[in-house]
Amino acid sequence: MDPFITSGWLNTFRTLLEVAATIAFALSGVIVAAHKRLDAVGVCVVAFVAAFGGGTLRDLLLDQRPFFWIRHTEFVWGILALCVAAMLFMRQRHFQPTERAMLLPDAIGLGLFAAVGVDISIAIGMPPLIAVVMGVITGVFGGVLRDVLCNEVPQAFSDHRPYALCAFAGGWADIALRQLDAPAWSTLVTCVVVTAGLRGLALWRNWELPAWRV
Repeated sequence: MDPFITSGWLNTFRTLLEVAATIAFALSGVIVAAHKRLDAVGVCVVAFVAAFGGGTLRDLLLDQRPFFWIRHTEFVWGILALCVAAMLFMRQRHFQPTERAMLLPDAIGLGLFAAVGVDISIAIGMPPLIAVVMGVITGVFGGVLRDVLCNEVPQAFSDHRPYALCAFAGGWADIALRQLDAPAWSTLVTCVVVTAGLRGLALWRNWELPAWRV
C-alpha cells in the first residue's frame, strides 16, 4: 500500500479517536458540573477543561504548537454545541446528574485519549516509556482538572480503583504490538480496549489499590 495513503488514513483515524475522546470527556464534565449545580457558563468551562486539559498538557510537554484544539477549531464549536444540547436534554428528561452517570464516558474517554497520546508521542520520535507516560497524562489530566475546578479531590487519585494504572497498561499493550510490527490501527484499538476494559473491570469488580493508612 502507498505509504502516503496509509499515513493519511492513520491521521484520519487518530483524529476520529481524538474527536470521540473529546466528546466523552466533555460529557463527563457536563455531568459533574450539573451535579454541582453550576450555571451554564460554569458547565461549559468545566466541559472544555475536561475535554482539552489532558491534550493541552501533553502538547505543552512535547512542545507541539499550536495546541490540538487550536489546530481544530471545529472541536471548540462542537463542544459548545454539545454542552448546550446536553443541558437542554438533561432538563427535558429530568436527568439526575450523579457521579455514577459520569463513569462510562470517563472510562471511554480515558481509553481513547491514552491511545492518541501514545500514538502522537511515538510519531514524533519519543522513546516508549515517555510515549506511555504521555498517554497517561493525556487520558488522566482532563479529569483531574475537571474535578479540581469543581472543588473535589480528583477522582483519579481518591477513589482507589485503578485509573491511571489502566492507561499505563493500555499504553504498554500498544507499545508491545508495535514491537511485533502489528498494523498501526490495531495498536490504537488495542490501547483503547485494554485501558477502557480494565477501568470497566475495576469498577465492576470494585478492585482497589492499596490506600495510605495512618
